[in-house]
Amino acid sequence: MNDVTPPRPLPEHTETDALARLLPAPAEWDLPDGRHLHHKDILMQQIDHDRAAPAPAAPARRRLLRPAVLAPVAALALAGALTAGLGAGPFGNGGAEQTRADSGTSARHSVALLDRLSAVALATDADPVRDDQFVYVKSIGRSADETSGKAVTGPLEPQEVWLSQVQGRVKRLGTFREGGETLPINAALGETEGTAAGIDRPTYRWLAALPTDPDELLAYLAARTRYEKGEDHDQALFDCIGGLIQGQVMPPSTGAALYRAAARIPGVIEVDEATDALGRHGLGIARDDAHSTERSVWVFDERTLAFLGSRTFFTEDTPMGPTGTLLYSTAVLEQGVVDKEGRRPTPDQVRLVTDDATAAS
Repeated sequence: MNDVTPPRPLPEHTETDALARLLPAPAEWDLPDGRHLHHKDILMQQIDHDRAAPAPAAPARRRLLRPAVLAPVAALALAGALTAGLGAGPFGNGGAEQTRADSGTSARHSVALLDRLSAVALATDADPVRDDQFVYVKSIGRSADETSGKAVTGPLEPQEVWLSQVQGRVKRLGTFREGGETLPINAALGETEGTAAGIDRPTYRWLAALPTDPDELLAYLAARTRYEKGEDHDQALFDCIGGLIQGQVMPPSTGAALYRAAARIPGVIEVDEATDALGRHGLGIARDDAHSTERSVWVFDERTLAFLGSRTFFTEDTPMGPTGTLLYSTAVLEQGVVDKEGRRPTPDQVRLVTDDATAAS
């Protein structure tokens, strides 16, 4: 994940101790078992990368498309990403049924929706975000824990996050609030000097400096996207762009260019019917990854074309679960810019409020 020399294999009895020394100091409180699922997933990905070996008896797995609020967090392998699962809850009765409906709706190899999204993004009136401010995103989501060899699901979890816009290397990238607890977002594993603004920490100013020609932008991102062994490079680019459009307040010209760049990725399709983590129906932009038999979908409001959320699910029966098994789903509720970490935006600071934001509070 980071530009460091992978460590030599360690004897089994010392490996855990060595890995523990890579992690930040533990918090002064314990988290419930379910809260550690995402942390464990991230750590296992780091271990697999350092060993430079594929997971045993399993196909190469790529990064899941993460929620808007946490796209940069997941890309950095940070503790504190949305800890969630899929299952019965106040906003739905699991995801397989709805996801099967997603996979069964008509899809077409057209980019007309991406053209419309680009036009809407370019017409958006947005004030720049200052380096001393924080981007705030409120969301709700769920994911599947696969550590047992099967996709095990749990309830929806709401979350709030405050992302620092500082341009230099920082060791504290922001704060997240979940389950009544507020915790720091720390730099990526191994980045002892902190994490700089960039593809793994896309601040407003970094996004504003990206090329606006879609072909140049796609080449720029392709050169900076890290690929796992055996990963479909086109899928990695699709997920990268999905993370960017979800993860930060976006400069209008950059948002427009990202949608036009996505239209140039082979295999990107439109889906007439898609749902987010709250079951809100909308239009979808999707891509199937043949390597992992998964589909990633971005969901947009049919009327306003506002980004609603995303979902990732199996498109075929696998040892991990049957067709339609939901691997990740999110719904964005509110987005804004605040002057102080931990504060919620006032009405004049809110950039986006989607339906059901109040219901999920």
